Amino acid sequence: MFMRARRPEQKEQRRVAILAAARELALESGVRNVSLGSVATAVGLAKSNVTRYFGTREEIYLELASACWRDWADEVARRLAAGNAVVDVLAETLAERTLFCDLLGHTATSLEHNVSVPAARDFKRLVLGVLTELGAAVARACPELTEGEGFELAGAASGLAGMVYPAANPPPTLREVYAQNPDLAAACLPFLPTLKRALAALAAGLPSLR
Repeated sequence: MFMRARRPEQKEQRRVAILAAARELALESGVRNVSLGSVATAVGLAKSNVTRYFGTREEIYLELASACWRDWADEVARRLAAGNAVVDVLAETLAERTLFCDLLGHTATSLEHNVSVPAARDFKRLVLGVLTELGAAVARACPELTEGEGFELAGAASGLAGMVYPAANPPPTLREVYAQNPDLAAACLPFLPTLKRALAALAAGLPSLR
């Protein structure tokens, strides 16, 4: 509706449009396959215009990851307050958030490698803040665990999700390999059962390490 964003509300509209385009592209083809150019094309801007709002492609996806962390924490807290089991809540809410799991798998390996110091600082502060909140929520729902142990459990849930998600959702070449070689199919981990089993073991073992 405008050629150049001049007013604050126009700039915010552009920013929201860039994030929405990046989100849709990632859901369609995976985070690793989205370039800055493809985001720019999807939103109808030149790459140089996109970088006025986000310095790099990675900063776009760190911003989306921040929103995903906040959304996940809010839903976990809501379900725990409703009386649901801690391990089930952590695992099931992650399984429902495929983009978040994809972003988790790329955060340490790529998304934090090409961003400004302020962007990296703000992201880390948000993640640690969210995990602190989740640690308290877990401890309230499961008195056997301290807030520190709840922090560890929530952090492990997010870390495991980032590792298990790509194994549970292999690329076409590996899917064909597994179809042709059933003996190798064990490498394709079932996401939710794997996550629940690992988190249950951790939750049971944490008190013994005090």
